[in-house]
Amino acid sequence: MKSESDEGFDEFTADQNKYIPREVVIEELPDSEESEGEGSSSDEEGRTERPKTDIPPEYWHIQKLVKYLKTGNQTATVVALCCLKDHDLTTEINQLAIQEIGGLELLINLLETKDLKCKLGALSVLTELSQNPDIRKCIANLGGINLLVKNLTEPARDLQILVAETIYNVAQVKKARKHIRQCNGIAKLVDFLDCSETNLNTPKEKLSELDMEAVDMCAAAARALWSVSRSKKNIQVMMKSGAVPLLAKLLRSVHMAVVIPTIGTIAQCANDPSYQLAIQTEGMIRDIVKHLSAEEYPELRRFCAETIFKCSEKSTTRDMVRQSGGLDPLVNIAKDPKTKNDKPLLAAITGAIWKTAISPENVERFDQLKTVDVLVKLLENVEEDEEVLSNVVGALGECLKFEHNRNTLRRADGIPHLVNLLNYTYPPLLENVPMVLRECAEDEESMREIEQLDGVRLIWSLLKNDSPKVQANAAWSLVPCIKNATDSGEMVRCFVGGLELIVNLLKSHDTHVLACVCAAISEVAKDIENLAVITDHGVVPMLVNLVETEDVELRQHLASAIAYCCAWGSNCKEFGRLGAITPLVQYMADGEPDVHRTTALALFHLSKNPFNCITMHESGVVPFLLKAVSSTDWKLQEAAAGCLANIRKLALEAETVHLIRNQPHSDEEN
Repeated sequence: MKSESDEGFDEFTADQNKYIPREVVIEELPDSEESEGEGSSSDEEGRTERPKTDIPPEYWHIQKLVKYLKTGNQTATVVALCCLKDHDLTTEINQLAIQEIGGLELLINLLETKDLKCKLGALSVLTELSQNPDIRKCIANLGGINLLVKNLTEPARDLQILVAETIYNVAQVKKARKHIRQCNGIAKLVDFLDCSETNLNTPKEKLSELDMEAVDMCAAAARALWSVSRSKKNIQVMMKSGAVPLLAKLLRSVHMAVVIPTIGTIAQCANDPSYQLAIQTEGMIRDIVKHLSAEEYPELRRFCAETIFKCSEKSTTRDMVRQSGGLDPLVNIAKDPKTKNDKPLLAAITGAIWKTAISPENVERFDQLKTVDVLVKLLENVEEDEEVLSNVVGALGECLKFEHNRNTLRRADGIPHLVNLLNYTYPPLLENVPMVLRECAEDEESMREIEQLDGVRLIWSLLKNDSPKVQANAAWSLVPCIKNATDSGEMVRCFVGGLELIVNLLKSHDTHVLACVCAAISEVAKDIENLAVITDHGVVPMLVNLVETEDVELRQHLASAIAYCCAWGSNCKEFGRLGAITPLVQYMADGEPDVHRTTALALFHLSKNPFNCITMHESGVVPFLLKAVSSTDWKLQEAAAGCLANIRKLALEAETVHLIRNQPHSDEEN
């Protein structure tokens, strides 16, 4: 018969030395985001047998303590748990000692007891053990998540704190995050964030013990949600549970133990567009900018910069960062020598500079802070970190949209570093480098330097990259490079297989790639010899295959490519024969002025063929051209007038021939 002191220990049989683990494994539910297989492997897998001579005495002592846990007596259990805590449970051999004798299962089952001391002891051990990734998986597989979440409802504050700390560790496993959501643990954790502002804004030494416990619970819950928020589904549940205003309130706390996991959670959630909007509307940016100045907490600064990086796609957020004084600390951190060795912080800071520089008003402030010089220095010093390089180059790309910064970059010897980056293989970096060189190519002196460094050839080689975005940006970068090269025709012909490569990209399924390639072909075709080569490679039928597109960007550059490809041989006639005229006429009905301009140019060149003029007239082009003639855009006006002139010339010739044929015969002829 069990004594009263044994209440809650149903897992023990009459034979006190025999332990029967209770079945508490949660049923696996299908989840498209989180794979069912991850974390399901036993912690026994891959373990090698340790020779007896290598096992320290501490191993056997720990196993003896685990056996005491099985006696079924609360006092002995609590004492054994306290003794376990005296050992360093973060070392592998001590963790192995507990696992191999079934101690992990026992500790998890102790969470079902009604004795508070036993629960506290078990959780204090589990909190330390769960720092090991393999043990986290075991806890998830043994059904520990369900029991942890149930214990969040216990009234004891110290118990709740230990549960939250354990969840923080275990939730770094994908399967565990899924189970926490299924057990409704997220809403319970969010409830613990609701701490009074008085406690949050009062220094630790002035708080009562009870109030300090409330702050500690809030910090532990924030840490748990930090891990939980690594799942996209979980952050949606957090938002529905009312986490956003609570996180905004915690950001203003004076307790760094609360603020750091809070901003870590916000940075994690900021990947989601709905959270980006919430961060903006809840006024978090001001507090995030304030924490950028916390030099003694580099981790905090990193999460603040990451949040700015992710949220600054929106112009309103970029303005808020500037208005809150956030641009200055970003640049100061970037040029701080201490930051050089903290790559995660440097990546976050340079990313934030990049995205905030999208706004011209922010670039003005960055210019005052000599940001381009700071970024060029980073190109010299962080060549081994591709993520930082990618962000630095992205930031330079935004700054160089202003002509004076191109001169600044050239004087700082930044172009050789940029050209050298074309030899890297990191896709995000290769997406950004051509865009910076495109801006440089608009400057004559910078273009000469790019040519000397063989930069155009390296950009052209990126057309072979597997990434569509790299291909598109490389092709787009080639436009000013070809246009402003010393002898563009000869330069392009020197690239072995280069023209065939760019024509073959017209087979791409990505409309942005096609648009950028058409823009590049427009420049290539301005050289008659190169136009002859790409004609031989079948550029005309490939361009005609694209004319039915609805994409505005592609329409604009496709029409330009058709216009300049008309200059060789029978290309003009071939475009008409293959049916390009009627779709192009329809482009004139588009509401985009840029499309009108290039389409009118294409129609003008095509109208040099009489049969094309007839097709245009039959397709109803005249009203569109008459409207375009009255445009204030002189290029559009000139092209439209030229096309009308060709159509009118053909009509007059046809009318003359018709009159000659139909005039009455003279008397002599009769």
